[in-house]
Amino acid sequence: MAAYRFYPTADRQQDEIWDYTVEQWGELQAEKYINELHSHLNQLADNKLLWQALPTKLLVPHDLPLSVYFSRCNKHIIFFRELSDRMIGIIAILHETMDLPVRLSEDLRKINDDIQESE
Repeated sequence: MAAYRFYPTADRQQDEIWDYTVEQWGELQAEKYINELHSHLNQLADNKLLWQALPTKLLVPHDLPLSVYFSRCNKHIIFFRELSDRMIGIIAILHETMDLPVRLSEDLRKINDDIQESE
C-alpha cells in the first residue's frame, strides 16, 4: 500500500479547510470533508490511473523540473508529485474558486527551492 505525505504548505491548507468548514457548517461536516479528502488521497496513492498529469505548459513558472499531477476532490483541486519511496507528496490543496495558477506557482517555487537545497 502506497502512502502520502504533505508538504508544509499543503498541510497548512488542510488546516485552513478544516477551520473554514467548522466555521461555516460545523465540526461534523468538517470531519466528514477531511475524511473524504484523506480517503481520496489514499486512492490516489494506491492507483496511478487516477492521476492526471498537469501539462508542463501550465506549470508556472515554466522552468521548474517537476512532474506535477492533479485530481479533484469535491470543491478542491489536489496537486501532488510522485516521490521516490512509492509515496506521493501533496503540494497544494486549492479551492476551485482560487486563482490556481498564482497559488500553485508560489507553492511549486517553494518546493523546487527546497529540493535544490537538499541536493
